[in-house]
Amino acid sequence: MLVAVVQARMGSTRLPGKVMMEICGKPILWHVVNRLKHSKRIEKIIIATTNNVIDDKIVEFAVENNIDCYCGSEEDVLDRYYQVSVKFNFEHIVRITADCPTIDPKVVDKVIGKYIDNLGEVDYVSNIHPPTYPDGLDVEVFSFTALEIAWRDAQGEYQREHVTSFFRDNPGIFKLINVENSEDLSDVKLSVDTLDDFNFVKSIFENLYPKKEIFLIDDIIELLGNRKI
Repeated sequence: MLVAVVQARMGSTRLPGKVMMEICGKPILWHVVNRLKHSKRIEKIIIATTNNVIDDKIVEFAVENNIDCYCGSEEDVLDRYYQVSVKFNFEHIVRITADCPTIDPKVVDKVIGKYIDNLGEVDYVSNIHPPTYPDGLDVEVFSFTALEIAWRDAQGEYQREHVTSFFRDNPGIFKLINVENSEDLSDVKLSVDTLDDFNFVKSIFENLYPKKEIFLIDDIIELLGNRKI
């Protein structure tokens, strides 16, 4: 089974509670999940949050929206991914972060497609190494086998917190593929880390969402090119 695991927590340092901040009447996390539901390749979506009390709100959101949820370590996110994969018996994992409300289902499917086309010959496929898509359209796909190796062998705090860094740090162990965009748009920031980021992405939704629920990267770039925000 190929499953999208959305990591989410309320305890962001720069913008606490950002994943539940509302855009067009819905939390950021809702937009992430809703857009992933339009992927043609993802078979299941699960939210992976922490076991801190502050994240009970995310668990409640998952229950209310009929989404499976797992609570694990806040700091050891690699362990969180490993444990949720063991619990639900995942074979292939799509890593998505909950601060990306403009995640593009077509880009998601393109990265997954590259992974599937090379199934058995590749361990990790992403569009971030190096990045050519906007920050906020990040997609990573990897096998449970690779995840288990990383979970077992990764030692440093950075590698435990940043789930896939062990893959990229060890190209001699893992077969890696990067998916590149036809145009380098890596200078466009669509992830939400600060209040300014939130207001910027919110303005994009306010221009596009009423007309098109699942707008894509081309719609965003056209909007930015027309300088409507």
